[in-house]
Amino acid sequence: MSNDFIIQTQNLSKQFGDATAVHDISLSIPPGTILGFIGPSGCGKTTTMRLLLGIYDPTAGEATILGHAPLAFTQDDRERIGYMPQLFVLYPELSVRENLNFVASLYGVPLRRQERLRALLDLVELTGHERKLARNISGGMQRRLSLAAALVHDPELIFLDEPTAGIDPLLRRKLWDHFQQLKAEGRTLFVTTQYVGEAAYCDYVAVMHNGRLLMVETPTDLRRRALGGDVILIQPEHPLTLNQIDQLRQQAFVLANGLTVNRDNSLEVVVDDASSTLPILLNWIEDQGIAIQTAQEYNPPFDDIFVRLIEKEEVLSNVVDRQLMSSVQR
Repeated sequence: MSNDFIIQTQNLSKQFGDATAVHDISLSIPPGTILGFIGPSGCGKTTTMRLLLGIYDPTAGEATILGHAPLAFTQDDRERIGYMPQLFVLYPELSVRENLNFVASLYGVPLRRQERLRALLDLVELTGHERKLARNISGGMQRRLSLAAALVHDPELIFLDEPTAGIDPLLRRKLWDHFQQLKAEGRTLFVTTQYVGEAAYCDYVAVMHNGRLLMVETPTDLRRRALGGDVILIQPEHPLTLNQIDQLRQQAFVLANGLTVNRDNSLEVVVDDASSTLPILLNWIEDQGIAIQTAQEYNPPFDDIFVRLIEKEEVLSNVVDRQLMSSVQR
């Protein structure tokens, strides 16, 4: 495997008995980037992360993290990695500050660490709660404490399993701002999330479904893959006639199957490049005498993008299954 990537896997798989949790995962992540790992619950995100950390032994395939196989990590390797699991695994009978002090001591963080701990407590908005026992704080606060513990030794590679679950939107945005700052400082982050919209904050987005890695794309390319191109949204003054819709569909700048009429009579037009096509589209609208309120490039929310990608994958999977059944019957 190449040394150009901080995370690299090849045909990585994991079975539990007869059940396949992760199947044939191959990906390569360069340093200094944020990878968002998205997918429905139970699709294999956490299992993949645990394979990369050496918590699970793969059934097949291989992985290298920081140039080493996870199961061969040295203590020095582990000190370069931060990990926040989904479940709260710190000590309930210790206070918030005592937990952070203990984790810092395990990683050999110098005793003069109080300034860093104060900064982390401020980041996760736990300042003022330092003396509270971990068992007496809310679930959301426990997650924030887990995040602080994952960052306490200033690791260069950070694995975060659902770091923003159960956290209010304002703090989620603040945390993502900090993740971006960590990236700017050269850190690499591998982040699983249940909030699909957080894909917009990532450099690369890996989409998982039923234990399989469907794709790894930039957010921009992910949109184009789901939509088939760029989308221009037209809001007409009055509903277009069937003839006008048919004429628009036949224009050369409209891609195949690239016209959708929504319930509010707005139109989504899929084109190759929105910025260069929009003036051409506006000229056509004017020539047709169609009155419009707005016409602009449209970026659907990532929740919609994700749904479209999964729907496309399920359609493709059904087609492949039918072809296989047909070949077997012959």
